[in-house]
Amino acid sequence: MYFKGKKVLVAGGTGMIGIPLVEMLVEQGAQVRIASLDDPARSHPEAEFHHINLMPFENCLKMCQGMEFVFNLLGVKGSPAVTTTKPASFFVPTITLDTNLMEAARQAGAEGFLFTSSVGVYAPAEVFYEEDVWRTFPSPNDRFAGWAKRMGELQAEAYRVQYGWDRIAIVRPANVYGAYDNFDLENAMVVPSLIKRAMDGENPLTVWGDGSPQRDFIHARDVARGMILAAEKANCEPINLASGVGTSIQQLVHTIIDNLDHKPEVIWDTSKPSGDQKRIMDISRARAIGFEPQISLQDGIRQTMEWYGKHKSVVTSRYDVFA
Repeated sequence: MYFKGKKVLVAGGTGMIGIPLVEMLVEQGAQVRIASLDDPARSHPEAEFHHINLMPFENCLKMCQGMEFVFNLLGVKGSPAVTTTKPASFFVPTITLDTNLMEAARQAGAEGFLFTSSVGVYAPAEVFYEEDVWRTFPSPNDRFAGWAKRMGELQAEAYRVQYGWDRIAIVRPANVYGAYDNFDLENAMVVPSLIKRAMDGENPLTVWGDGSPQRDFIHARDVARGMILAAEKANCEPINLASGVGTSIQQLVHTIIDNLDHKPEVIWDTSKPSGDQKRIMDISRARAIGFEPQISLQDGIRQTMEWYGKHKSVVTSRYDVFA
């Protein structure tokens, strides 16, 4: 196992993807350090936790000292409505965190680095292929977050060219969901928003659009597995981490409702925007390094709903950049 005995920093190790990633690294025998602004109770008991803001460069450098590998899971996640009204809250922290952490890891002499990019780097298309990104522009629906993440990818390429640092992995997760997601209705993404509203008894359940747009949903544990594979093979070539399958919003809603004892009426509000029609990723590159999603949407949604039902009291323990 590549990470056995290695000193590893997971920036954002108490988030939806970070929690299962840290768990898997600890199982491999890694010595894990977590840097996060979340409640310390979310951290793995066998990891070294630091409650620290990584916006200042000196904090990044402090956290990277002595680390052999750095995972950057930092980012700002929010609904399309928040993206539209608070674009600076996406763009500025994303650019700052990504730039500072990668430079700090380089200065500290880290052997390798994983940069978490986003599905938001892609232009609208039937299927997203990794090599198409720099031939196009991000979707208008992801303009600020998409460009910010593209800059992180470009930084990784610049370091490969100038410093010969070729152990940098770049992953582009699709629409990720799972336990410890953001269930705040003010800025939640589609899966946690629908789960919360449905489980909290909203009836009728109003959903924006007509339900026809398709998204590529992937469970956080599958993404964490894919990140470890990408880190082991790190070579600066971006890799999509996704299911490779399109699921309509209508299918998603019915999957959630199927797990409820009391089924609400669903109202489709076609006066509201529904985003790009299709966002599906090609996962040929991921499969070439041994990645295959293991958690079906049906099982993943059921597990996430069960988790939310038992942990409503801790969903607010995450750091909220919009607060």
